[in-house]
Amino acid sequence: MKLVYGVNDKPKFGQLIVLAIQQLLSIMTATLVVPVIINGSCGTTMSSAAALLGAGLGTLVYIAFTMKKSPVFLGSSFAFIGSMMAAFAGGVSMSLGFLGLIIGAFFAALVYVVIALIVKFAGVNWINKIMPAVVIGPTVAIIGMSLAGNAVGDMSKGSIAGVETSPLIAVLCGVITLLITIICSVYGKKTLKLIPFIIGILGGYAAAAIFTAIGYAAGIDAIKVLNVEPFLALVENGVSLNTFLAVPDFTFLTAYKGLGELSGSYISTIAVAYIPVAFVVFAEHIADHKNISSIIEKDLLEDPGLHRTLLGDGIGSLVGAFFGGCPNTTYGESVGCVAITKNASVVTIITAAILAVLIAFLSPFIAFVNTIPSCVMGGVCMALYGFIAVSGLKMVQKVDLNQNKNLFVVSVILISGIGGLTLTFGKVTITSVACALILGIITNLVVSKAKEE
Repeated sequence: MKLVYGVNDKPKFGQLIVLAIQQLLSIMTATLVVPVIINGSCGTTMSSAAALLGAGLGTLVYIAFTMKKSPVFLGSSFAFIGSMMAAFAGGVSMSLGFLGLIIGAFFAALVYVVIALIVKFAGVNWINKIMPAVVIGPTVAIIGMSLAGNAVGDMSKGSIAGVETSPLIAVLCGVITLLITIICSVYGKKTLKLIPFIIGILGGYAAAAIFTAIGYAAGIDAIKVLNVEPFLALVENGVSLNTFLAVPDFTFLTAYKGLGELSGSYISTIAVAYIPVAFVVFAEHIADHKNISSIIEKDLLEDPGLHRTLLGDGIGSLVGAFFGGCPNTTYGESVGCVAITKNASVVTIITAAILAVLIAFLSPFIAFVNTIPSCVMGGVCMALYGFIAVSGLKMVQKVDLNQNKNLFVVSVILISGIGGLTLTFGKVTITSVACALILGIITNLVVSKAKEE
């Protein structure tokens, strides 16, 4: 892929800020929603703004460990949602539950550190042997395809609580967002090609605002799409400095109060909840880095090395959980943004991470993000997730699918992944992506000795 900005390139300052905001918008909704899910399920008070700050700091840690060679943003991991819920299970206090989030992230980071040490001394050739292109390619495709339901589901929803938006209106806003993004990326001049998601989101947001205004004027709930409550909540007590600046509720501020309640049995519960999931996320870590390697045409598992990407991801997760409660992971949305805009500049990622830290203290921006309708983000994600899937399929281009042994490997991965095969052991769930990868590895090992046909 011919990149507009390579890994080491630095866009001009004004352009850099805009590109960083776009990268941030691509990952922000998913990052902010993880605490919302936990709060809704466990009745907790996790802060979305703190999770965003944790993602920004975690990304900076990752960039440092990878020596500014990997253009990927880290965000809140959905894979650990079950583990995070386990931290609050059994009637534990809020403070102990928050402490459990940090302890759990430590266990997950420890898994990454151990694997990194093994890779450091054993190298990555063994990984390349058990995960060749015929395995990794369709697995990366599954990462995008497994998210397709989320994008399609979001496209049919508005964002006003208690109001059932017409699916037709919601889908129309999503399609407007998608088409604007496509037109900017395909027909736009250089600047528009670099920021199609910003233009697309703003265009879809404007369409949603128009429908919502008409809905309120005409008293028609079905065409109300845009939720303005986050903005109204900011000014209900009057405009002041506190309206615009707010310190997030960091996890460690509540967690330290739970130290007196800590017990060996609780630590064991957290370990069982987090450690197996860390191994699952490790598999996805490999797939993500193979994917971004194919985009920048440089094998990140060799340089800076898988041990460095693992350390960056693991320690970045621990930092993210310390501040925001959520372990981080490399984001497919970030990889998709790099692929579509052809901007692999690590400086852009660093700037986006710094902005994430700063924006976490800016209430109006958090409010704006919270008002972006689900259908608008669904339209953007149609492109983002699609590009992840396509980039995986591109890896398979050089694989000879006329050979039955290759055909079986790809078939097993695609069908198990698209079919949504998952396995649950107690509180540990092996995701469809991980199941597909494991089955693919096993199938490839079984057929690898077969002669060429």
